[in-house]
Amino acid sequence: MMRFALTVVRHGETRLNKEKIIQGQGIDEPLSETGFKQAAAAGIFLKDVKFTHVFSSDLLRTKQTVHGILEKSKFCKDMTVKYDSRLRERKYGAAEGRPLSELRAMAKAAGQECPAFTPPGGETLDQLKMRGKDFFEFLCQLILKEAGQNEEFSQEAPSSCLENSLAEIFPLGKNCASTFHSDSGTPGLAASVLVVSHGAYMRSLLDYFLTDLKCSFPATLSRSELMSVSPNTGMTVFILNFEKGGKGKPTAQCVCVNLQGHLAGVSKTP
Repeated sequence: MMRFALTVVRHGETRLNKEKIIQGQGIDEPLSETGFKQAAAAGIFLKDVKFTHVFSSDLLRTKQTVHGILEKSKFCKDMTVKYDSRLRERKYGAAEGRPLSELRAMAKAAGQECPAFTPPGGETLDQLKMRGKDFFEFLCQLILKEAGQNEEFSQEAPSSCLENSLAEIFPLGKNCASTFHSDSGTPGLAASVLVVSHGAYMRSLLDYFLTDLKCSFPATLSRSELMSVSPNTGMTVFILNFEKGGKGKPTAQCVCVNLQGHLAGVSKTP
């Protein structure tokens, strides 16, 4: 059995987020003053977590967020971030740069609702989900391959330090007690991955985990909470388990969705 953790964080706030204007892929807006504060707060919250891999969307708002997070890290300051266009926000075509209210009006005129409505030149929800699936499958293959190589060269089992550093701040134990006790013979995490992405993308990824991977979620979460867009720098954490040999789909456990406690002290600029 091989296990790894996946922590997905939404980028910090931009001026256009605040003004409810759609950015998608075409509007590459930097973080606002509040956005930089949120990224720093997320970094302080995650500072003791040992990540083995860091990925980010290649848009400016995510690049600035991942930089703000790693800057505060005790262990990952000098890690190389892999920028991947598969982590970009949903493409909104003709609606990019327009107010959210206009997108809703376009949807209504077409007899549809958001988010199912696709503006002209935009990505459908299915296309977005396939992009997320493509990235996730690539990530699984990468980690399985590395775990296999590590097994060949070292006799050591994965240590528990990756897991312990996550368990300090995320509610691993309560939700996955049976899996997380070291005496259960469950191996340590082979990897701990940080991904910085976007609101609609993260919602789509959650949908993929829910419907395709039959992911288990904390019982306290309602369906509407699962489907709501993450706040800026909200954090969602999954634990993925592969059977020996890594064949077939992993089983997935969601530890928390859109966690935002780290934002309590962040003052919003008017």
